Amino acid sequence: MSKLTPETPPERPNSPLNNQDDTALPNSQPTDDVKETPATDVSLISGASKPRKYKTDNPSFFMQRGYQVLLVLGLIAAFFLVMVYQTLFGRIDQPQQMVTIEQGQTYYGLLPQWQQQIPLFSASVAKLYIKSQVDAPLHAGIYQLPENPTIAETLQVLEQGAKAAMVKIQIIEGKTSKDLYQTLRDNPGIKKEILTDDSDNASIAQALDLVGILPDAVINSNDPIVNHNLEGWFAPDTYYYGEGTSDKQVLTDLYKRQQQALTEAWENRAPNLPYNNPYEALVMASIIEKETSVPEERPLVSAVFNNRLNKSMRMQTDPTIIYGMGSRYEGNIRRRDIDEKTSYNTYQIDGLPPTPIALPSATAIEATLHPADSEALYFVATGTGGHKFTNSLAEHNQAVRDYLSVMREKKSLAPPQ
Repeated sequence: MSKLTPETPPERPNSPLNNQDDTALPNSQPTDDVKETPATDVSLISGASKPRKYKTDNPSFFMQRGYQVLLVLGLIAAFFLVMVYQTLFGRIDQPQQMVTIEQGQTYYGLLPQWQQQIPLFSASVAKLYIKSQVDAPLHAGIYQLPENPTIAETLQVLEQGAKAAMVKIQIIEGKTSKDLYQTLRDNPGIKKEILTDDSDNASIAQALDLVGILPDAVINSNDPIVNHNLEGWFAPDTYYYGEGTSDKQVLTDLYKRQQQALTEAWENRAPNLPYNNPYEALVMASIIEKETSVPEERPLVSAVFNNRLNKSMRMQTDPTIIYGMGSRYEGNIRRRDIDEKTSYNTYQIDGLPPTPIALPSATAIEATLHPADSEALYFVATGTGGHKFTNSLAEHNQAVRDYLSVMREKKSLAPPQ
């Protein structure tokens, strides 16, 4: 005998009634022949999936958004820190060298060199750093920068120029090493280490320990003017040094600067020059420096001497006579001076003198190694400024007569003394 089915069946763990599905019938009950089949997920058949939706009041949603914001901020901060570090402590590729700061230059003018060489260098960060750290204008002068400097190291070096007591050392182009030595001796702000009253060429060269820069013929010469003469090896310019700097430091710095100028010019020299090594080019540069003070004429003067040497002609340049006379020169060259054979008199010797005869500028060195395209073999002063360049002896003699005529006219017009 069958029993009636109760209206509310007993609760079972997997009963459809527990799922609160609207399609479930409250009084339905599976039969023995029909088994329950799980509902099919339509998305598995169609391939379409709906994007997952977050409830805005879900705490995990805000946590995920917060992590994303923190990550972005962290990346921005890291990038900024790297940029600041590269700006202040990134190094440019350059050797230890002297740099010249001209009157009116600013710290901001130093930034382009770092911008070109350092990735992520920020001019804005550098300017902010300069504004916060430097409280004095950039001081004109010559400064020694370390090898591969950072902008922070460079500012530290340059800032000392404004704080320290500075002494001025002016070396004019065409002056001699003897003039330089005396300038340093007379400067009370320079400490004397090697330029004593009894120092000579040999003791100065030994104290500076500039090994290998002089030919053996100069080192072993019996001529006191030639022996160990460091003429030409110091760069002429106006320098500023901290009070108390030693003469040895100054001379070493000036030598390094001149050596750098000579090396760079030699490596980029024109072809077919009559110089066997950089030292011979330095000798010629000193002669060109003494022959003309007009920058535009230097390549032409260089061409004249270049042409004469290539033709095995004597150079016949007056400044070499004067240098060879030493302290005996009194302001005039006489016939007996031209006829006197000294180590330097190029009217009497072939080729170049044994050493330079002055301190040549970088432009004179450059002109030596890049002469003008000219066939001139002679030049003489015009008397009105500059020189007359000629290709033949006849033209030269006429130029000499023109010069003498101009000088006679000037003398006649001069008021009596």
